[in-house]
Amino acid sequence: MSSGAEALPQVWIIGTGLIGASIGLALRRAGAEPVLQDQSVTAMTLARDLGAGRLGPRLGYDDDGHPEPDLVVVATPPDITPTVVADALRRWPGATVTDVASVKGVIRHDLVRLGAPLERYVGSHPMAGRERSGAIAARPDLFEGRAWVVCADEGTDPAAVKRVERVARAVGSVVSRLTPDEHDAAVAAVSHVPQLAASLVAARLEPLSEHAVGLAGQGVRDVTRIAASDPGLWTQILAGNAGSVRAVLTSLRDELDGVIGALGDLEHGLDEDAPGARAVLARAIADGNAGHSRIPGKHGAAPTAYTIVSVVVDDRPGELARLFADIGEAGINLEDLRLDHGLGLPFGVAEVSVVPAAAGPLEDALLARGWQLHS
Repeated sequence: MSSGAEALPQVWIIGTGLIGASIGLALRRAGAEPVLQDQSVTAMTLARDLGAGRLGPRLGYDDDGHPEPDLVVVATPPDITPTVVADALRRWPGATVTDVASVKGVIRHDLVRLGAPLERYVGSHPMAGRERSGAIAARPDLFEGRAWVVCADEGTDPAAVKRVERVARAVGSVVSRLTPDEHDAAVAAVSHVPQLAASLVAARLEPLSEHAVGLAGQGVRDVTRIAASDPGLWTQILAGNAGSVRAVLTSLRDELDGVIGALGDLEHGLDEDAPGARAVLARAIADGNAGHSRIPGKHGAAPTAYTIVSVVVDDRPGELARLFADIGEAGINLEDLRLDHGLGLPFGVAEVSVVPAAAGPLEDALLARGWQLHS
């Protein structure tokens, strides 16, 4: 951190899983020295060993000998977050306390019930994560370019809000302000229901034969990528946002019922007349196109239409690295990448996304370097 930069607050991180440890790593990279605390000695010593901060006392033990926090970040499972936040507000009467749980309304409701001093509490939620859990999966760049939602209300101390936003920006996030209800409705649609949808689709694969599953391509991999998530954690998240999730699922169910009805009208053959049925199917896909087009591009920018250049990549060590190097030497910025592995084939296809103007030059450069393009 440069000498002219605003000093970061002294941060205590309670909970040293993926998010807590990643915050610690990011803060250390920004020049801070967070203190780590957890009920599990193994969890917090692992986070310490990985470079996420210095060890504090085990949760529930005496704090003597450690610096007083300016900001306490509670990164515990949602079902214990309210009690941990309330305890932190009591233990450190001069500190701001935030939590990073993915539900906000129910936590604030429980804090009111517990009689916690809410003027120093700032609910927040970094919109970042991974399919893997625990400190071993933590990364210092996890929050870079990602939204960090801050949920304050009229009674919140403005200095407390500023402190949380200062730390969010220090780890590379883009701060967004919402009310707890706005946050919970938004994440139900963009995070919680997608998780359920991925899990439900993936569950359809379980009874299939090995031959049938072997036909799976990149499409089903994309749809089910987040299905390998922690059932315990997600049960807590969904229970904590039950009302908002139920509302989105009810709307989804109504549309599914329409699609199921249309398919029933068409199941007797392609020459079936079935007035209106095909329009229902077309509208479902078209509405999906419209929704997909609203997903922000890189770094929160407006959505961008990219051109895909498909390259055949042999399945052997170093080939993908060679492709990346050749793209870099051609002076082309790779916007996105998807790998599709052929069933039983000794190669895959790398779908390289670039801005449209770069597609032609990239194809020429790759052909000149001996790569085979896949049409």
